Amino acid sequence: MINTEVPNFAIALPEIFVLGMACAILVIDLFLPERHRAVSYLLAQLTLLGALMLTVLFPIDGAAVTFAGTFVRDSMADVLKIFIYLTTALVFVYSRDYLIERKLFKGEYFVLGLFGMLGMMIMVSAASFLTVYLGLELLSLSLYAMVAFDRDSPSASEAAMKYFVLGAIASGMLLYGMSMLYGVAHSLNISEVGSYIARHAGHDQVLAFGLVFVVVGLAFKFGAVPFHMWLPDVYQGAPTSVTLYVGSAPKIAAFAITLRLLTEGLQGLHPDWQQMLIILSVLSLGIGNIVAIAQTNIKRMLAYSTISHVGFLLLGFLAGTQNGYAASMFYTITYAIMAAGSFGMIMLLSRSGFEADALDDFKGLNERSPWFAFIMLILMFSLAGVPPTVGFYAKLWVLQAVLHIDMVWLAAVAVAFSIVGAFYYLRVVKLMYFDKPVDSRPLQVSFDTGVVVSANGLAVLLLGVFPGALITICSLSIV
Repeated sequence: MINTEVPNFAIALPEIFVLGMACAILVIDLFLPERHRAVSYLLAQLTLLGALMLTVLFPIDGAAVTFAGTFVRDSMADVLKIFIYLTTALVFVYSRDYLIERKLFKGEYFVLGLFGMLGMMIMVSAASFLTVYLGLELLSLSLYAMVAFDRDSPSASEAAMKYFVLGAIASGMLLYGMSMLYGVAHSLNISEVGSYIARHAGHDQVLAFGLVFVVVGLAFKFGAVPFHMWLPDVYQGAPTSVTLYVGSAPKIAAFAITLRLLTEGLQGLHPDWQQMLIILSVLSLGIGNIVAIAQTNIKRMLAYSTISHVGFLLLGFLAGTQNGYAASMFYTITYAIMAAGSFGMIMLLSRSGFEADALDDFKGLNERSPWFAFIMLILMFSLAGVPPTVGFYAKLWVLQAVLHIDMVWLAAVAVAFSIVGAFYYLRVVKLMYFDKPVDSRPLQVSFDTGVVVSANGLAVLLLGVFPGALITICSLSIV
């Protein structure tokens, strides 16, 4: 029987608005002369503002489902989308001057960014395997094009090719795993699959195989070891404005689909996927932190840093408790903010023909600009987990979730590798404050970029001093 029920489009109003504006900007940009290219940038920022207002001013009580049960809007989805908007807005602000100096300031960058963000929004609200895959592919295809955005750069083309090939393999594995689950449960709805598994867990080997492929696909998207091979090359080869985009907001979307799939769909197999996540987490913490020490390129160092943070993020998931999921959500949101600020600082130091992506480029930054050296110090301290920055509370909350399930050894391993990781973050601080600058020229920073970078760094500090509000929001949205 065909379902003729009319969907409730109001539930997906932010997504519809972003889609319409992205298409409009794409057409408008075709008719803009080069000197008016900033119109596309302003329209993209207005799109983010409009989506934010639609999400905040028209809240949903409880959870609302539409489009034949494939799309859900709940408090968790709204919170994650709000932070996706804010992070994407930061990306666009930081990218503007960078793109102008390299003659890459084109409307396509912002259109692809909006389409990628739309994919993230769909992933966050996915209630069906079909919606998960639709959002994931929309995001992935946008990212592939963005990584290759600088067509004259051989390194960007190489990074895009690696990303495309490995990303396609990861998507195939995830799709194969979901097809196995569909074949067993006879449903694409995540909650219905979860109900089936709750009744039949341990009685069907196909479920175990499907679980393996789903976890492998998610691990690829996160960049967890041993499925991390694409991440350092993409971070280093892509233009820094694209690295900033890849390394921030998509992590929030990856958290969302992992939560939807593992906790709503595969909660009945928790003992199985918990063991898998323990292995992925320990490997990511170890290899991410140790290999990062050997890096001389700061973008590559931050790539391995991302891998180590993924290890911490997975600790909250494997706890299998509401507190653990909320801790992972808090960690993901704060990491996106910290990563945006860190890559924003790299772009702030760069100029035409100079990427500022080597660690030595940060030598003597305190002599050139004490304020921005202080902002970078806050960001590095937070990534290292030094109090009173928000990174400390993010790690502390995750570790508490692990201790509550009596995995003291796992918490001890995480702390040990965090101490190792502190070395390469503090090395950046040492270069800024105790080494002589290679380039003594003062920084040339536009007013809006300087203000936003400063606000980004101070937000990391303020969220560490007053973490209660965000912690409460995360706890209440995980239901």
